Amino acid sequence: MTVVDTREDAELLRVMGAGDLSAMRVLYDRHAPWLAVRLARRCNDAEVVADVLQDTFVAVWKHSGAFRGDGDVGAWLWGIAVRRLVSRLRRRRDVVVFADLPERGPLGPDVEEQVLLDIEYGELGPAVGRLSPEMRAVLQATVLDGLTTSEAAKLLHIPQNTVKTRLHRAKVRLRQSLAEGRS
Repeated sequence: MTVVDTREDAELLRVMGAGDLSAMRVLYDRHAPWLAVRLARRCNDAEVVADVLQDTFVAVWKHSGAFRGDGDVGAWLWGIAVRRLVSRLRRRRDVVVFADLPERGPLGPDVEEQVLLDIEYGELGPAVGRLSPEMRAVLQATVLDGLTTSEAAKLLHIPQNTVKTRLHRAKVRLRQSLAEGRS
């Protein structure tokens, strides 16, 4: 039987700063699968994606104290990963970046970046932060990454019905949390 670490992501980052390698493993297991999927959607080279993922978690290990705690750890990790990917792609001209992605407009961030910023700094950020890590992972995979429940189940190594249940519960809790914040 596998023991599930229920510590919040921010707590894992805090203890990582003190050298807790097991916290790094938990954070990696929790976030690496969806980060890899999102990175692969932007780059056709699996080796580059793997290197960027590794670079991301090395940076997290070295600079875990840089997380300010005022947003979602997943959004913070994605910011690190996407900056590492862009940096890597600038150095390599033989990697094809998918051309069907929307171009960034001259006046501001693209839609995806705006959604992530809204989640990290808007009303939704604290509400998402109060969800369990398992619910956040399902929400990340299905809502932010656009995976089907079947794809999310494979990615997260859980049954498809568990994905559906966690997603439903996460949405209910988010609605309640947002409604309480407006009262």
